Amino acid sequence: MSKILENYINGTWSKSQGTETFEVINPATEEVIGLTPLGTVNDIDQAVSAAKEAYSSWKDTPVIDRVQPFFKLKMLLEENVDKISTIIVEEHGKTFKEAKGDILRGIQMVEVACGMPSLMMGESISNIARDIDCTATKRPLGVFAGITPFNFPAMVPFWFWPFAVAAGNTYVLKPSERVPLTQMFIFDLISKAGFPKGVINMVHGGKETVNAICDHKDIQGVSFVGSTPIAKHVYSRGTSNGKRVQALGGAKNFMVILPDAAMEASVAAMVDSCYGCAGERCLAGSVLVGVGEAYDKMKELVVKHSNNIVTGSGLDSKTTLGPVISKESKERILSDINTALSEGAELLVDGRESGHDKGYFLKPTVLDKVKPGTLMATKEIFGPVISLMQVKTMDEAIEILNSSTYANTTSIFTSNGGAARQFISKVAPSMVGVNLGVPAPMAFFSFGGSKDSFFGDVKVHGSSACEFFTERHTSMIRWYEEGTNAAVSPLWKE
Repeated sequence: MSKILENYINGTWSKSQGTETFEVINPATEEVIGLTPLGTVNDIDQAVSAAKEAYSSWKDTPVIDRVQPFFKLKMLLEENVDKISTIIVEEHGKTFKEAKGDILRGIQMVEVACGMPSLMMGESISNIARDIDCTATKRPLGVFAGITPFNFPAMVPFWFWPFAVAAGNTYVLKPSERVPLTQMFIFDLISKAGFPKGVINMVHGGKETVNAICDHKDIQGVSFVGSTPIAKHVYSRGTSNGKRVQALGGAKNFMVILPDAAMEASVAAMVDSCYGCAGERCLAGSVLVGVGEAYDKMKELVVKHSNNIVTGSGLDSKTTLGPVISKESKERILSDINTALSEGAELLVDGRESGHDKGYFLKPTVLDKVKPGTLMATKEIFGPVISLMQVKTMDEAIEILNSSTYANTTSIFTSNGGAARQFISKVAPSMVGVNLGVPAPMAFFSFGGSKDSFFGDVKVHGSSACEFFTERHTSMIRWYEEGTNAAVSPLWKE
């Protein structure tokens, strides 16, 4: 019998008040490895109450002291990278190498959050008028919450809460009910790092807890990552309740290759982008667009690389493609492939038969002659499927990718600096790669797409995180000499 997981509230583990559970399934073996409680409004109330109480003193803790537990947490995370990576493989299905990248990118967020004393520095100017000074400071707002997805169990929660907490806020995290075990282990480390009780809390759940977070009067802001329909829901419901919201949605990422590209290296990067993490990432390549004579060579190499992919358990060092997250996901992807064939796409590599008796495995699939406007050119597949398109010019490729309702990321492969510069200036996605398969900004840069890939005004991590989790306060200051009405300089005199 699998264990029902607990919430982490006010520095202790406690049972959820929810009576229903969600099975956590190892997607490689179909074994049930845990039971996620589907929490209630009362669970959220309890966590927010603890966070609100902790905020009253945490906000006044000097920022240099607030970041000290993060240094210890970074050390604890680094000491346990392999253990965390193994848990990620077991509950998500990534290869061990991919899982390790997941947690290492999370640790980078902690590193940047340790720099909050610099990130929170304000502005000042003397004598904006005669004997009047002005200062602007950044202050925390209160309790924030995060709703995170299944595809990066370790990294994505770290996009948010370290920056919020280091800035002086307190936090409630709701991880995906599909992959809660990674955060269970990480919260054991958080409990050892020295954060005061109530500063960081975790509640398990599904739809009820998501809506409770969006509605709760004492939550000041919400961060979300997931599908576009739910991102829209969280954004509209949260903002209608007066909250700050940053909601990252889906993606349809086009990758363009020009004839002058370093073909072997470029196609290898494109294929890795599409199949990495089984295609279940918002920066995964999806449609590969060959410009002019680049198309034939691209197609040849895509097929070659796809046929060399090894599907299997992420704990096997030979594996380069793990399973997708669930039976439902596998069935959806298979249906999408069949729809693409009915719309005129041609099958170059057929990955529908995995060769595995158990697990939610799909082998790589490559579809040729995908047309603009069809399902494979418009829908986020979130699986190991590559679609190929041929165009005559780069401008035609740009027109196609800009017609997408999504605009998360795109990449161009070329040795022509002028073409790359023109591409960057014309494309709609707000994260662009040049000769890179996955243009994921580092933790000290901001991250987020546009159009239906992002809902909100302020993006995530980097300096944007400090902006989202704080409010600017401006003070106008004039001093008078004691016993007179004469204005004097604000500097103390001997």
